[in-house]
Amino acid sequence: MPNEDTIKLLKECYAGAKMGIDGISRVINKTENKKLKSLLQKYLKDHERLEEKIQAELKKFKDEEKDPNPLAKAMSWVKINVKLIKGEHDKVIADLMTEGCSMGIKSICKYLNEYSGAMEGIKVLCYDLVEIEENFSKDLRKFL
Repeated sequence: MPNEDTIKLLKECYAGAKMGIDGISRVINKTENKKLKSLLQKYLKDHERLEEKIQAELKKFKDEEKDPNPLAKAMSWVKINVKLIKGEHDKVIADLMTEGCSMGIKSICKYLNEYSGAMEGIKVLCYDLVEIEENFSKDLRKFL
């Protein structure tokens, strides 16, 4: 049976993956550069695959997902829409996604430290999310 740290960490990891999916989904159709769009599609799929794994673990533990913080989602929506008004969508999108990756890495690492008693298999899912975010951020650099 999972301990409390395991459930809490799993829920935070789920919320992080959902936040990534939400952010990418908001900008993908506003992208003009085909290479950037392809990159966004790849990382959207990576986030969705990880989300499914996390969701399966939550179901195994008979627990529910945690949605991203509504305030964080609202702030993300406002930031994306305000910045995209200025033009140069692809550079703005790459910048926004890079910022999102940094915030996601910081958040997951914080929760890994906070819920250090979580099961190792669940920590691995969080490390997978951090790796996805790190790689996404690196791949975005050429579009900044």
